[in-house]
Amino acid sequence: MINTISDKIGTKAACNAFSLSRSSYYYKNGSSSSSTVSKHKLPDFSLSKEERDEILMLMNSNTYMDKTPYDIYASQLDKGNYLCSVRTMYRILEDNNQVKERRKIKRSNNYQKPELLATSANQVWSWDITKLKGPAKWTYFYLYVIIDIFSRLVVGWMVAYRESAILAQKLIKETCEKQNIEANQLTIHADRGSSMRSKSVAFLLSDLGVTKSHSRPYVSNDNPYSESHFKTMKYRPDFPGNFNSMTEARDFCRNFFDWYNKEHYHSGIGFLTPESVHYGFAEKVLKNRKEVLMKAYEDNPKRFRFKKPVIKNLPKSVWINKPDDIDNNDKNNS
Repeated sequence: MINTISDKIGTKAACNAFSLSRSSYYYKNGSSSSSTVSKHKLPDFSLSKEERDEILMLMNSNTYMDKTPYDIYASQLDKGNYLCSVRTMYRILEDNNQVKERRKIKRSNNYQKPELLATSANQVWSWDITKLKGPAKWTYFYLYVIIDIFSRLVVGWMVAYRESAILAQKLIKETCEKQNIEANQLTIHADRGSSMRSKSVAFLLSDLGVTKSHSRPYVSNDNPYSESHFKTMKYRPDFPGNFNSMTEARDFCRNFFDWYNKEHYHSGIGFLTPESVHYGFAEKVLKNRKEVLMKAYEDNPKRFRFKKPVIKNLPKSVWINKPDDIDNNDKNNS
């Protein structure tokens, strides 16, 4: 009986008349009501399936395949046609899994990973610019540094008041002349800063016969040697919080680079100094170390547990982003 009344005056009013909760009504009549509940009907003005298919075909046509729904909407209105709203176009695309960038645009993530190999000095240089805090807040001096990735020698540096492509060009040219760089001998790697990508620097490198290389955007691992060098400098105990003048900044850098090149035993090059590796007397140093160790072993082999000591040698090659297949080949050949 309540079902009959419910059909006439509604379920809520019928349940109130019989003092019955709607949850109890739905529970008792669940099986019968579920069979009688009809599916949601689309409004009479909704597009038919055929009309939606035609709109989708139009949006995927050669004329509109790279256009947004807003472009298609405006273009069709200019031609005197109204297909549907922009939102409906997006719904049609969504129903067909086509909600994506449809325009022909330049992709910004197609940068290739740089893979650079150095087997001796002056084959690959890395350069970068870092800020040194000045005497007042928001004031800086700019330190330009060029480092040889094989020897880790700082081959050129400069402190300036600003970051400038012209200054970078001057430093690179003078450093190449000082190191007697010949055409097609050197690759210079840098990040994608404005000075690094400037036309003046590009033209200079072309004139010198130097190959240029750039890191991928926001990938610090593509420029590891410059990043590591700056960390070594700024974590030194005598590195000041700020510099009071350009003269003070230059004096600090002069002393630091002199220590770094001539006295710093770098772990990445067998605990040799960058200067010894760069200028070719590392083998003599390693030979002398070996002789000292062997004499110590002969004098007291027990101290070495009767195992001949082995010195850490200079790496034969240095990579920026060593390819995986090189590692596999090395394992297979070993």
